[in-house]
Amino acid sequence: MASPPLVFLLLFCFLSGGDADLASDEAALLAFRAAVARSALRTWNASDPGAPCTWQGVGCERSRVVSLRLPGAGLLGPIPAALGNLTALRTVSLRFNALSGPLPAELAGLAELRSLYLQGNRLSGGIPDFVASWSNLVRFNLADNQFSGGIPLGLNNLTRLSTLYLEKNNLTGEISALDLGSVVQFNVSYNHLNGSIPVRLRSQPASAFIGTALCGGPLGPCPGEIAPSPSTPAPAPASGRPGGGTEINNNRKKNKLSGGAIAGIAIGASAFLLIALAALILLCRRRRARSLDATAATGRKGAETVAGEQRSRGLEEGGGGGGRNGSAAAAKGSSSESSGAKKLVFLGGDAARRFDLEDLLRASAEVLGKGTFGTAYKAVLETGSTVTVKRLKDVSLPEPEFMERIEAIAAMDHPNLVPLMAYYFSKEEKLLVYEYMPMGSLSALLHGNRGSGRTPLSWETRTAIALSAAYGIEYIHSTSPSSSHGNIKSSNVLLTKSYSARVSDHGLAFIVGSNATASRVAGYRAPEVTDPRKVSQKADVYSFGVLLLELLTGKAPTQAAIDEEPIDLPRWVQSVVREEWTAEVFDVELLRYQNVEEDMVQLLQLAIDCVAQYPDKRPPMSDVAVRIDEIRKSSLGSSYRDQHEHDTPRSLEEDDHSAKQIDAADAE
Repeated sequence: MASPPLVFLLLFCFLSGGDADLASDEAALLAFRAAVARSALRTWNASDPGAPCTWQGVGCERSRVVSLRLPGAGLLGPIPAALGNLTALRTVSLRFNALSGPLPAELAGLAELRSLYLQGNRLSGGIPDFVASWSNLVRFNLADNQFSGGIPLGLNNLTRLSTLYLEKNNLTGEISALDLGSVVQFNVSYNHLNGSIPVRLRSQPASAFIGTALCGGPLGPCPGEIAPSPSTPAPAPASGRPGGGTEINNNRKKNKLSGGAIAGIAIGASAFLLIALAALILLCRRRRARSLDATAATGRKGAETVAGEQRSRGLEEGGGGGGRNGSAAAAKGSSSESSGAKKLVFLGGDAARRFDLEDLLRASAEVLGKGTFGTAYKAVLETGSTVTVKRLKDVSLPEPEFMERIEAIAAMDHPNLVPLMAYYFSKEEKLLVYEYMPMGSLSALLHGNRGSGRTPLSWETRTAIALSAAYGIEYIHSTSPSSSHGNIKSSNVLLTKSYSARVSDHGLAFIVGSNATASRVAGYRAPEVTDPRKVSQKADVYSFGVLLLELLTGKAPTQAAIDEEPIDLPRWVQSVVREEWTAEVFDVELLRYQNVEEDMVQLLQLAIDCVAQYPDKRPPMSDVAVRIDEIRKSSLGSSYRDQHEHDTPRSLEEDDHSAKQIDAADAE
């Protein structure tokens, strides 16, 4: 039996072992910075509370450093051997730096390594044989470097490897002996490789092998190989009967439609088209009759009576089947005051596109939605042009002040803001006329249809939307230190046909009354905001951070939940992150873009910075836009193969249990 002093010593060693490991990790990181960072990584300060886990790019778990993410950090020189002392590392991302020289032998000690991203550096020498010892490796990217020599066959031992990118190097030799059955994403293009593509890799696209002397598979047959004939006849039945071929032909004849059946189908289709055309004509006549009846009623009734009746009808019918007539009635009601003395006031723009109030009243209209500040309508003018009309509610400003604020909004001219074309002001009605955005809102695109017929929203499209929206908000903030949007949310981010974002409703928070602003979706409101009409730029940043989380998770701000208990989106994301960086955070539609997961993590970290509890901790929108731009350029500059939007994203259920555990731990 151990003596009491020895027992206490063993207990002390057990309890302090984690700290000792973290201290050694910190020392290794400081040695790493001293070797390659130079002027970079100035925020790495050993005196910081929580160091090194609070340092830029460093992730910890259970008192060990498990991830090091420093893409584009300005690192120079050879990778130091000290990196091999971080033995708990699972993810290393040093891509797009200026690292050079060979991979140090000390990296062989990274037994827990699962993801290694070194693309876009100046690394050279051979791919070392010790990579075969990384038995847990899932993703391996050495693209766009200067590696030479052959591809080590030890990679065949990595049974969990799913991504291998080695393109744009100086690799030589053959790859016919590679047996990478688990690899899903593969690329060795633009190397000095030759010989035959191995059978297991022939399902890869031709772009994975271009710029080489390889042959076979997608590059066409090698010399001496027989190319598979596309017109190979179907094999005979298993019974081997001599009449097998005749039986197949007979079956084909039986499957052909007779002439009478074809004629019947044609007659039926023609009849159906005639019925549909007749129904369409009848429907159009009915709608035209209703429009004429409403116009006649307007002429018969007193101006104020019509205004009140039709205004009420417009709001009541806006959400249902009478939306088209209801919206037109709402616009007509607004014109009756002062016997048409009031006019639409246009705010600059193309004079050729102008129209008068009567043109707007004659337009066919439909309800787009009811928002914080009023109801929006799509109005199609008789000239064929389309505009959006927003009918404001709870506006109590006198006309001079209203005009002043509207003109300030119209003066904000930026490609990523929805242009305000005109306004109408009367005692009873306030209308705003905007350019119409044909693709609708980001909210509808993300949450409108999550069924089987949905077209997935790609990573590239999401980052483009985030960047263009950030530019619009940054511009608003740049006009003056006190300028803010006041109501940033996904339904106020509208999209052009090219999926460029334009921010709408800017400035309206300071025009409408407190009753309207108080109804704002709580999921976007910064915690310090008590008066919805007094929103700072930092509060805008918080709301934009929620919007970024929405893009990344695919969840609406009030839909995220833990154990079925609804909570707000930032709390849900932060609770998952505190436990462990997992794929559960990201929208399932993004999980197929495995080679940009580091960029996804970077954008997630930016979103978390934006939704910091204290306003002073949030970055300014100018910095937010710069960081999104860097992330987007990193994605576009990396070698990931962007999948087509009609591809079905791979679900986690399709992976084996061990692969799911790896993705859950490393898809950060």
